[in-house]
Amino acid sequence: MSRKTTIALFYTAVAVISIAILALAFFIRSKMPNPDLPPIVNFGKESTMRWFDIARDLEAVNQEGKQVKLSDLKGKVWIVAEFFAICPHCAVRNGEELRKIYDEFGSHPDFHIACISVDPENDQVEKLADYGKALGADPKNWWFLNAGDAKTTHEYLEKELKFFAIKERTDPVDIETNGRFSHDLGFILVDRDFKVIGKWPLADARSEQARQIDPNLYPQLKKELFDRIRTELDQTETPEIK
Repeated sequence: MSRKTTIALFYTAVAVISIAILALAFFIRSKMPNPDLPPIVNFGKESTMRWFDIARDLEAVNQEGKQVKLSDLKGKVWIVAEFFAICPHCAVRNGEELRKIYDEFGSHPDFHIACISVDPENDQVEKLADYGKALGADPKNWWFLNAGDAKTTHEYLEKELKFFAIKERTDPVDIETNGRFSHDLGFILVDRDFKVIGKWPLADARSEQARQIDPNLYPQLKKELFDRIRTELDQTETPEIK
């Protein structure tokens, strides 16, 4: 058996196991109380299991070469996702999903998408611009961002936004097949108060393995995300905190 075949079989097995874990997690979640209602903990304070403030800001350059900050999006409802320009999965899987979300909500003045590169060394403004154009993104409400130093960016994404850990691949065959970085393909939703209010792994749920395990998982998650975005956009005023 060739080395490439062995590697391919290994990653297929890993993918199947990952999808099985994902399906089991959502099965368990479906048996729990309504996930949209934060559990009552600590005498009424919101649980950080579902809601948490974004405490630190992030400065970056967008696809127009303009300096922006995530805090510029306070008052808006926005999706944040990780990507890098030569990732073979970002455009095909996440790009398609983000485009569907953008088609549905992009005309709303308070909706925004921010895609942050996990490979800022290579994703310079020209690549960001080409990537944005390929997806039909208007820079006014869909940013592709380079935040500078890779280590600092990865720490922010992992520690502040709670994305899964970003791993740099070292095997040349693996890099050729899957790109330089392994990263989280989930979408995080942020409300008008700069709080993370949920995460939806649509790309994983849409995969062939996931559809075989649970064909209803993807449409269920997509509907849940779209409904939540609509709910948040309908909240034009910030609820009073007592």
